[in-house]
Amino acid sequence: KTKYIFVMDIVAVDSHRYKFNESKWSVAGKAEPAMPGRVFVHPDSPATGTHWMKQVVCFQKLKLTNNYMDTFGHIMLNSMHKYQPRLHIVQASENNKFELKKTCFRTFIFPETEFMAVTSYQNHQITQLKIEHNPFAKGFGA
Repeated sequence: KTKYIFVMDIVAVDSHRYKFNESKWSVAGKAEPAMPGRVFVHPDSPATGTHWMKQVVCFQKLKLTNNYMDTFGHIMLNSMHKYQPRLHIVQASENNKFELKKTCFRTFIFPETEFMAVTSYQNHQITQLKIEHNPFAKGFGA
């Protein structure tokens, strides 16, 4: 049975830094140098197509940081920059479960997942959503 590895990376959309002013985003200058590129391999990888199709594929363990010195494998982003997640589905080699067949892959980009990386929320409604859905965000409530 063929197995597949699901990989997520996040790439800069453009070469700008942004600011949020008067309830909208606008260009504030040239982008900072890109953080080192990292990818997140879904913990179920590698798995058969049957496995991937039986339920929603969730990337909730993927972590983001703006810490250039991060040693935990988190995906590093610059704050106030625009990013696009990309999903790569790669066929695993039969010989080695984590060896990738570099010619057997598909990349999927969902434009609706484009986002602005921030270190503090620019919108009160987003802060409230974080409090309601992230068990580690309890400090935001006070």
